Amino acid sequence: MKRQFFGIPAALIALVLMAALSGCSGGPKTGTVRERRPGQRVQVVQSGSGVSVRKASDWAKDYPDIHASYLRNAANNENYSYVETYPMLGVVYEGMAFNRFYNSARGHVFTVEDLYATGRPHPLANCFACKTPDFHAAVIAKGVEVYRTPFDEMRPQISEPVSCFNCHANEPGEITITHLYLSQALGQDLYSVNPGSIACAQCHVEYHFGTPNSATPSAVILPYQGLSSMNPDAMLKYYNDLQMPDGGSFYDYINPRTGVRQIKIQHPEFETFYGQGSNHSGTYACADCHMPTAVNAQKKTYISHEWMSPLKNPDLVNGECASCHVNLAADVGRIQNLAHDRSISIGKAIEAFTEELAAAVASERYGNDRLNPIRQAARESQFYWDFVWVENSNGAHNSRLTHQCLDKAEARLNEARSLLRQL
Repeated sequence: MKRQFFGIPAALIALVLMAALSGCSGGPKTGTVRERRPGQRVQVVQSGSGVSVRKASDWAKDYPDIHASYLRNAANNENYSYVETYPMLGVVYEGMAFNRFYNSARGHVFTVEDLYATGRPHPLANCFACKTPDFHAAVIAKGVEVYRTPFDEMRPQISEPVSCFNCHANEPGEITITHLYLSQALGQDLYSVNPGSIACAQCHVEYHFGTPNSATPSAVILPYQGLSSMNPDAMLKYYNDLQMPDGGSFYDYINPRTGVRQIKIQHPEFETFYGQGSNHSGTYACADCHMPTAVNAQKKTYISHEWMSPLKNPDLVNGECASCHVNLAADVGRIQNLAHDRSISIGKAIEAFTEELAAAVASERYGNDRLNPIRQAARESQFYWDFVWVENSNGAHNSRLTHQCLDKAEARLNEARSLLRQL
């Protein structure tokens, strides 16, 4: 099965995902979920400052329970190939290394190790962007030109996986944005989002590396400005309007057999959870459900930094969630199974259509004036499908938006099929 919210989810507990599922509604609750601290405000680290990274181990003496919980992420070490599990990806992602090297994620303590282990090429240091605080300390100090540093030149400077600095800089307990592309994309909207979500949004977002002719080539850029344009339709328009040096629309890769200028979605947990149709985004933050309150041997509470599925937290399930869900695991299972089955079905349909389009191109019977409208419809179909496929909750964060995207993926694919038949 694809990434699951229950059992021991390979990718899900590896990632600090957004809040719980979108199967119920209701106002703010009390009890299990932590309330936002009065006056708490997200801070943004000052660009150009010479801030250095204090490693997670440096905080162990002052915060032993939190540090110990962070180390428990090492238990999430399952790793398998999605390409082997879902052979359709070999065709769907053809033209990009994801069609050969695409593994499940492990715990945050493995981020750097797994980056080195993947078979995908890493020409520039921008590949470190969501893997290590060491990279962001360099960007903060030296600016966006760091993104264009050769990967192997940056590698000796990297020693720490995702850890305390990413979310707190060196200010314990304060949410501090160290990934400056997030504050640039959200602007003042940054301060309207619960800090317990905005910290996770530094990595769990859709992004691209700019264009060769942009002001900041190779830098991480989010495809929206503010929350109002943070939706799949607006992001697709952004990519369609963004021009490459050849005058065509932006692409991450081009399918070598079909000529489709593909967009490769990353991991849009933040955009999905805060998207239209979410029932929980106005009440809960990511940390509420994925970073439970724990009690140590001295009966003192602390916030666990072992990132996990909410279903692994019985206090949350039997307390907060039980006010709406008699059986949370069953509710999540139904949502995920439906999203999974539709995603597989549409993914296989995209695979089959790719072969049909590739045959039409190979025949050399049709000019680009006739093929390009088909390519555009295929591009948009895969965009909406991939937005769901790589979002790690498998529908649980926002089932309405999930199925809206799948509906649009099917509609665009049917349009592409119709145009191909007309040839």
